[in-house]
Amino acid sequence: MVIKKFVVGPLETNCYIFADEDSKEAALIDPGGSPEAIKDYIKKNGLNLKYIINTHGHGDHIGANSYFSDTDVLIHKSDADFLGDPGLNLSSTFGFSITAPKASRLLSDGDRIKVGKLELEAIHTPGHTPGGICLRYQDTLFSGDTLFFEGVGRTDLPEGSWDQIRDSIKNKLMGLPDNCHVYPGHGPETTIGHERKYNTFLK
Repeated sequence: MVIKKFVVGPLETNCYIFADEDSKEAALIDPGGSPEAIKDYIKKNGLNLKYIINTHGHGDHIGANSYFSDTDVLIHKSDADFLGDPGLNLSSTFGFSITAPKASRLLSDGDRIKVGKLELEAIHTPGHTPGGICLRYQDTLFSGDTLFFEGVGRTDLPEGSWDQIRDSIKNKLMGLPDNCHVYPGHGPETTIGHERKYNTFLK
């Protein structure tokens, strides 16, 4: 397994490449910006980019989707309309106008995404947006804007829900092993065990 992190865009979004080291197949998670740097890494490492996976539809996570036009885009079905609507994806709120191509595949809770010999599981975690997801491979979790280091995603934005995000984290993520390594959509990495102990939003 290969994980490469890029910090992209004005909101310092964490974008990740998740790849199978043997087959060189790769998924690009939340390409919010810096497409040339991402493409350069993919080329230098001989990766075969199979998918773009958006953990949710906000503009800072989909901003570079259109730069990979020959790649299938995956997003949860409840956030599908965010891709083409600057109002829904909030890019217009922050002075941008981001639109992205329609998704090739709409995800539901429990769906599996094969990347070479590896397999990501989509976990529907609404709250930050209606279609927010986390992506799990064994003891690795890409948490998007659901769970952060000692924090959680904002719920004061349109379509957000505090009750939903708290329920998503407590009932879907806190049951994962303590050593599950969390790669969030913003900020530093963490573990489920650390968040269980120190995340005051979950008390």
